[in-house]
Amino acid sequence: MTLREMFLAQLDRESARSKKALEQMPDDKAQWKPHDKSMPFGYLALLVATIPSWVAAQVAQDGLDIAPKDGPKFTVEPMTTRADYIRGLENATAKARAALDGTNDDHLNRNWQLLVGGNVVAEGPRHEMIQDSFNHLAHHRGQMTVYLRLMGATVPALYGPSADDKSFS
Repeated sequence: MTLREMFLAQLDRESARSKKALEQMPDDKAQWKPHDKSMPFGYLALLVATIPSWVAAQVAQDGLDIAPKDGPKFTVEPMTTRADYIRGLENATAKARAALDGTNDDHLNRNWQLLVGGNVVAEGPRHEMIQDSFNHLAHHRGQMTVYLRLMGATVPALYGPSADDKSFS
């Protein structure tokens, strides 16, 4: 199995899990957070919906500055309803799939940089940076399930059963 094939399979699995979590979102809780230091639920859900698009950037660009000195270069479509977040995930997944479909393992072994204000904060072979993005997605999706539990919403089975969903999907 090539790196490209492995990432395409992982994209399918992780996007399906993210969709299951996003499907449980209450539409009226975007500003809710469990603690003053926590991020609002809507922003957390936005990360879960859009992180697959990071893979597209990691394939297509040699680096990304997430806080360029001259201001942001990209914006995210506003998301307010569960359907918006699911549509955002579908769009982000399609971008990642297209990028991965058009690359090869040689390219995935080339260097990629994450910058903040022009300063490199992470650097390594694209395949490592892409794997970190998938890990980052799983981390935020895990946070999201905690928020769902604290709000009294259903927690889906993601890697095995939850108290609300006994399936192994």
